[in-house]
Amino acid sequence: MRPSDIPRAVEAALASASAAGLSADDATVINDSNQIAVRLLPADALARVAYEVHQAGAEFEVEVGRRLTQAGSPVGTLDPRVEPRVHLRDGFAVTLWTYYESLPSGITPPEYAQALLRLHASMGQVEMVAPHFTDRVASARSLLADRVRTPELGDADRELLNKTLDSLTASITSRGAEEQLLHGEPHPGNLLHTRTGPLFVDLETCCRGPVEFDIAHAPEEVAEHYPGVDEDLLVECRTLMLAMITTWRWDREDQLPNGRQLAAEWLSQLRTALDRHRLDVGR
Repeated sequence: MRPSDIPRAVEAALASASAAGLSADDATVINDSNQIAVRLLPADALARVAYEVHQAGAEFEVEVGRRLTQAGSPVGTLDPRVEPRVHLRDGFAVTLWTYYESLPSGITPPEYAQALLRLHASMGQVEMVAPHFTDRVASARSLLADRVRTPELGDADRELLNKTLDSLTASITSRGAEEQLLHGEPHPGNLLHTRTGPLFVDLETCCRGPVEFDIAHAPEEVAEHYPGVDEDLLVECRTLMLAMITTWRWDREDQLPNGRQLAAEWLSQLRTALDRHRLDVGR
């Protein structure tokens, strides 16, 4: 989020929580990217605040969170003390969630894999309309086609990203792998180690696709403990994922700290992955 907007976003979180009946007069921003996460006290709730233009995404996340909680998924839950909905205030979309204290110890690869397996098992029972993973790829390709939004991306790198996205999307979909509802981005930053066990958060990225697309976002050693993984499909999904997140870092509106530095590093990693796995994307 733009630094100049954060104070207003925090005030929107406090006002929304108070209007919903929660006691909230102190706020701490605990995460800042394209939206912010704010811990509210003394209610000890978590507010996720995005720009109002992303209202539809916030509403989708609330519905996903509600459905997955009902299914017993290992996910962070909406705050049970308030109505599960999006609060619009001062140009922001605010949703209220349970705050979880993170344990200092890390999550082992077997624990990570088991949590992801449980998540997929419960998600497989949820019937709801969700984007396909190829819709997320299309969003990245749209960004590459918009030079106004990606002015710092060179022509050669733009072509490499385009060809990688096109080629790997076609290859993955042609495999005909079984598909289901997925988290979309179950990377370590979206997995909390809590007293009740590992919990996945940030559900706005949910989409449909093969489970390998999700596994691709986890550390590589996690896949060793997830049964039945298609290794060739996983390699393609990992490389596709790398091309997608690299593309998003070139967006001039991207708010991720050190985004440009990461974009350059990931481009190098992408070339290495394509060479190591001998993936022909028509370079």
